[in-house]
Amino acid sequence: MAKPFRIAPSILSANFAKLGQEITDVITSGADIVHFDVMDNHYVPNLTIGPLVCEAIRPVTDAIIDVHLMVKPVDRIIPDFAKAGANIITFHPEASDHIDRSLSLIRDNGCKSGLVFNPATPLSYLDYVMDKVDMVLLMSVNPGFGGQKFIPGTLDKLREARARIDAYTEKTGREIWLEIDGGVNPSNIAEIARAGADTFVAGSAVFGAGKDTDPNRYDTVIGALRAELAKV
Repeated sequence: MAKPFRIAPSILSANFAKLGQEITDVITSGADIVHFDVMDNHYVPNLTIGPLVCEAIRPVTDAIIDVHLMVKPVDRIIPDFAKAGANIITFHPEASDHIDRSLSLIRDNGCKSGLVFNPATPLSYLDYVMDKVDMVLLMSVNPGFGGQKFIPGTLDKLREARARIDAYTEKTGREIWLEIDGGVNPSNIAEIARAGADTFVAGSAVFGAGKDTDPNRYDTVIGALRAELAKV
């Protein structure tokens, strides 16, 4: 059976003047997940969106809302995003004093939980918390801004993460998603998938490629990503 691949456009690159329509269009075009980037101008040098925006878009779509917290500390804000309608909440291990507790807090609030790894962050943070992780997100750029180029060294890290997850799944039967975020586009998504990713965040590559001639604006670019994934 073909491996399921999930496309998760990052609304960081969407037109915020018509965010609800942008989300409707990109999901109708064939995307699977709404990726929601939260930056605090503290953990990362940028400031983006919070729980109120998540709450506002929740009625617009039935798609999974995948909240990526680039904030420090994380525990205070987790319940707010759960209440606002997030389905998955991920955070950076460097942003938590007690990683196990933060993962448990996410699950206790009814969401799936995950850890995010910057390009230079070791995967060893997973060693004792795999039982509480539903998603592993590897950053293939340094977090903070959209439109950056993919860091090639992430491919080896993806292979290592894939091996860890496969060994865990074989032992427990429990699935963990492996997401990639940063510089993903139609020219490299197949190579990234071969390295082990199953969920793909794409921001400017999707929202920067909208076509007024497409029925749902993003049909062409989502179709191009799907066509490349079909080669894997």
